[in-house]
Amino acid sequence: MKPTSVASKDDWLRARLELLEKEKAHTRARNELTRARQALPWVPVEKDYIFQGSEGEESLSDLFGGMSQLIVYHFMFAPDWDEGCKSCSFLMEHCDRSAVHLAQRDTALVAVSRAALQKLHEFRDRMGWNFKWVSSGEGEFNYDYHVSFTDAELASGGVHYNFRDNVAFGIPDAPGVSTFVKDDEGRLYHTYSSYGRGLEGFITAYDLLDIVPKGRDEDSLPYGMAWVRLKDRYGDASYIDPYA
Repeated sequence: MKPTSVASKDDWLRARLELLEKEKAHTRARNELTRARQALPWVPVEKDYIFQGSEGEESLSDLFGGMSQLIVYHFMFAPDWDEGCKSCSFLMEHCDRSAVHLAQRDTALVAVSRAALQKLHEFRDRMGWNFKWVSSGEGEFNYDYHVSFTDAELASGGVHYNFRDNVAFGIPDAPGVSTFVKDDEGRLYHTYSSYGRGLEGFITAYDLLDIVPKGRDEDSLPYGMAWVRLKDRYGDASYIDPYA
């Protein structure tokens, strides 16, 4: 690794102060974006979605666990897969320990996947996670929030994803996050969803890599997360990338 440039301490400080002004502007813009996100209108949830959880059948309302706000991570784990998506695993690795803190701000965190509950919990145990994880099975939840696609949709060459039609997608499940609110009368509302690179903000490792000279170092890779593996597969010479 070679330096891009070398400077004296004084020259470095001048460059750093210039960058600091850009960082402050970015922070102010992010605060404004956050306020706009929180001001989005609420959409009533009209369906009675049912999930399989540790205690048996659970409704969407049950997933709130006494909170008024719910974050659902749409974890890619199709019914016929043997393990969860490596990129979703990378993301939830960072969110797992946040659940106890989110609860102090009236917010529950739940992952939802289509795979059978036993598969989900076996994989969660393997990864050493603690977050709540439920199965939507063959219910409509994943399809209604545009993170699962039928065979017909996949065969058509384009699906509805990230608020756009005709997006090329080759596998039946996609990543995303959706948020819900329960009002004082117990009515549920959908308030926000994000997909694709909109999920990067939940990955602390990327924030840390972004402050070192090499950064994410992904430009020469076939796709952005090609280097990522399940955490127990790093160093495994027999590993085959399922998305290569």
